[in-house]
Amino acid sequence: MCGRYILRMQDKYLREWMLHGPPAWVTVSYNIAPSQQVPILREINGVREAAMVRWGLIPHFARGVPGKFSTINARLETFETSASYRRPWKRAQRCIQPASGFYEWHLDAQGRKTPYLITLVDQPLFGFAGLWERSERADGSVVESCAHITMPANPLIADIHNSGSHPQRMPAILRPEDYAAWLHGSREEALAVLQPYVADMMLAHPVSPRVNSVRNNSPELIEPLAPVAA
Repeated sequence: MCGRYILRMQDKYLREWMLHGPPAWVTVSYNIAPSQQVPILREINGVREAAMVRWGLIPHFARGVPGKFSTINARLETFETSASYRRPWKRAQRCIQPASGFYEWHLDAQGRKTPYLITLVDQPLFGFAGLWERSERADGSVVESCAHITMPANPLIADIHNSGSHPQRMPAILRPEDYAAWLHGSREEALAVLQPYVADMMLAHPVSPRVNSVRNNSPELIEPLAPVAA
């Protein structure tokens, strides 16, 4: 359910996004994984800003300590009432998590799992709709973190993402014209833009299983891999 993604933030896309300052090490990554620091775009008091936060939301009540269960994805069906996500939702702590593509795994008839890279035809740099939170540790320091919204998949992703504990789901990907509604619109306006991205505007190809290890992070990870013969 989108547990890895890639980011290639060329200068021209940074300007379009009004992002000015994510550390150089994060502007290009071919294997972003949970618990890593990732860039987000958010608005605070009407001012749009970029921030670096932990991927994997730590609720405010957790005192800065990550929980036992994964909080990288917030389900569309439950995030408004979930203990972990309802506070940032009610406080309009919405964000956009930039990405250039994401990985999903496909299980074939022989029981083999193959990772696929999914990119968009119309957006070289796109945004997951997300929520962010602040949680204060016992020593008074603060950790900021995020999760992105997931929803039932479109036909393309449903066919690829056919295994695991939450199959046939996909991240909520925003259209550029929906950024403002998600960042500072009403709750109703924000919910209205959470729609499955059109399958015809997506591309997918199998890639090397080397992406399974977070230690691997190079351009070779996104190169097309010949499908394994049945």
